[in-house]
Amino acid sequence: MRTGMIASILLLTGPLGAATRLKELAAVEGVRENQLIGYGLVVGLAGTGDRRQTVFSTQSLTNMLQRMGVTVPATAIRVNNIAAVMVTANLPAYAQPGTRIDVTAAAIGDAASLQGGLLVLTPLRSADGSVYAAAQGPVITGGFSAGGAGAQKTLNHPTVGRIPNGAIVERAAPTPAPASRFKLQIHQADFTTAARITEAINKRFGGPGAAVARAENSALVAVEMPPLYAERATEFVAELEILSVDADRPAKVVVNERTGTIVMGKEVHISPVAIMQGNLTVEIQTTFAVSQPAPLSSGTTQVVPQTSVGVKEEKARNIVLKQGATVEELVRALMAIGSTPRDVIAILQNLRAAGALEAEIEVI
Repeated sequence: MRTGMIASILLLTGPLGAATRLKELAAVEGVRENQLIGYGLVVGLAGTGDRRQTVFSTQSLTNMLQRMGVTVPATAIRVNNIAAVMVTANLPAYAQPGTRIDVTAAAIGDAASLQGGLLVLTPLRSADGSVYAAAQGPVITGGFSAGGAGAQKTLNHPTVGRIPNGAIVERAAPTPAPASRFKLQIHQADFTTAARITEAINKRFGGPGAAVARAENSALVAVEMPPLYAERATEFVAELEILSVDADRPAKVVVNERTGTIVMGKEVHISPVAIMQGNLTVEIQTTFAVSQPAPLSSGTTQVVPQTSVGVKEEKARNIVLKQGATVEELVRALMAIGSTPRDVIAILQNLRAAGALEAEIEVI
């Protein structure tokens, strides 16, 4: 595990100031995906569908058959090749009727698997209740569940599947077209990044004394379309997206104690500090001995526990970091004294408490 942890740290020790396209840093306000959801039935399962206790799947099947002119009481239906599912999808910005999108179907009853099933026509609605797409098609699970009578084998997650291009958009996505004035939303709010985006836009499109962009706060940059692009809004946004900006990020150390992973950027600075580390190990062992009575005696066999306690304390290992120490120097020093990932996590927390680590520690 130590090798993977050290690699995770060194991967982020590249040069600073790498330019990023504006497309990766911000998006036009209002141009986004919309989430869709629907309730449907997956049919054609080989006995892996909902059981009798899942009543809403049989009720849904009864309602669907009734709309087709077949009247069957819900109490008279007993099938295990159908499963009730929730269907979700993301409607892309500017999606037009006829566009196909991917959908995901997840069982909500006690179905064992959706493998080999077919999702029947399911309307997909947005948060306002309007239908924007209709989904139908074979479900691809990427896993299976088989067995019975106490022997069961399951691969991956067979109760959730996807239908590539399984939904057809029936209604245009509610996305506003870029106007003469619009705003850019920065994905990760930062005042420095907002200022640099504003500077790059004004340098590219602004004239003498005429500012095209203005940063309203750390997350919004207001842009006014130049007269040259008055009838070409799409071309103007495309020109904006390819602008290169040096994004700024706060110094942060991300720690995942469950996996022993630590990620820190080159911008993390370490003040002069001395680190000493040692381990104290207390080992308690219990062995059981059998005491046998003498032959022909009236005694009984007894189990006698024997406990031993051992204490081992390692000598403290120390490193000294001078002024201007880098992340790479910290990593190499911790490697030199044989620190494990959990040791590094504790050392980083102590450095932060001592004021020697000029970064925010985020535990995930």
